[in-house]
Amino acid sequence: MKKIIRCFFIFLIIVCGFFAWMIFSKATSFNESKKYLVIEEGKTDKASVTEAMQQQGITSHTTLFSLIGNGIGLWNKIKPGKFEIKKDDNLLTILKTLKNNRQAQINLVINKLRIKEDLAKLISKNFSTDSVSVMNFLNNNDSLKNYNVDTSTVFTVIIPDTYTFYWNTPLRKIFNKLYDASINFWNKNNRTQEAASINFTPQEVYILASIVEEETNHNDDRAKIASVYINRLNKSMALQACPTIKYAMKDFSLTRIYEKYLTNPSPYNTYKRKGLPPGPICTPAPKCIDIVLNAPKTDYLFFVAKADFSGYHHFSTNFAEHSKYAKEYQKALDEYMARKQQNAEEEK
Repeated sequence: MKKIIRCFFIFLIIVCGFFAWMIFSKATSFNESKKYLVIEEGKTDKASVTEAMQQQGITSHTTLFSLIGNGIGLWNKIKPGKFEIKKDDNLLTILKTLKNNRQAQINLVINKLRIKEDLAKLISKNFSTDSVSVMNFLNNNDSLKNYNVDTSTVFTVIIPDTYTFYWNTPLRKIFNKLYDASINFWNKNNRTQEAASINFTPQEVYILASIVEEETNHNDDRAKIASVYINRLNKSMALQACPTIKYAMKDFSLTRIYEKYLTNPSPYNTYKRKGLPPGPICTPAPKCIDIVLNAPKTDYLFFVAKADFSGYHHFSTNFAEHSKYAKEYQKALDEYMARKQQNAEEEK
């Protein structure tokens, strides 16, 4: 009898040891440093969560996970969300993460966006809101009126930066934070007052900065380009900004703006319509907004890219000089396109 009892206890110790090893040893089934477990709204029941764990490649120990979850009352406390699971996490750590609702914070990194679809895709990729809902929000003036923007100017409340949210943060809250950040941006460093000093509203500065942003990557040239556009606006001249034609045509790969493009009836065609376009053509960097606010005072009214394709420009105060530089650039561009076509034919 003693022998049977001893064997039973040995067996019990072995079983307990095995389960302890299963609970406290690495339980993940992925090789990345971390992975995210997404638990969707309405799918917090045991069957759905364990299925998500397996389908998303978090762990293969779903049976033991389910049993322990029963023991700690997990299924009444688990909430939808996105949870960060690290490579070496054990089952107990994963269970505590879910039970205590330790949701992962997700960074929304906004750089240059050109169209609403870009923002919709970015949000839907990182958060629970789908792209259709984002587009419906961005295209609804009733949704936007609390932010003092409309469907054309909506991007003016987006300052490129990194913003942190939870995966299931409602779209309205995401936009509230973007709006608050925009207000703080304009209140900082007297930017609103600087805009007024050049007879612009913050929205107008943002729209102009979006055009300047698309003209070149060189900040020193951007300052001069901003001065040209400000001078043109002050003289009621058409901006004649090539980036607005690309935006009007929704073709950002264009390297050359042909005469036929200039008849586009879009309100973003600044060759055909005077003044600023109805909204920004991208989300300009804060640096570019500051460049517009602090643009130098010049007499320049024209600029054209240099023929060396350096990204820099020639600036002129009169059309005759501008025309000379423009012809040099067009000639260089023609030669470049001819060489490119010849090389393509030779490679066939």
